[in-house]
Amino acid sequence: MLRLYVSGSTARSARAIENLHQICEEYLAGRYDLEVVDIYQRPEVAREFQIIAVPTLVKMLPSPLRRIVGDLSNRDRVLRGLDLLSLDGDATQED
Repeated sequence: MLRLYVSGSTARSARAIENLHQICEEYLAGRYDLEVVDIYQRPEVAREFQIIAVPTLVKMLPSPLRRIVGDLSNRDRVLRGLDLLSLDGDATQED
């Protein structure tokens, strides 16, 4: 379960959404739930979850909760944050 916080329809927000969709389809096809939250439209959610920078990806489940800030273009960092890349750098794709 993933939640991506963005700020309107900026180029950086669009890039983060596209990067995340590519990663999810490649590594988690059919096994992820993604919610995109625009903090301009729902500012109370940003306050509630203490989002201070956008884009921010929050991995809600499985535990542990993780936050990744940025446009998600650093693929290795995103894969590690989602527990999809082992410490030795091998991608872990489950069948």
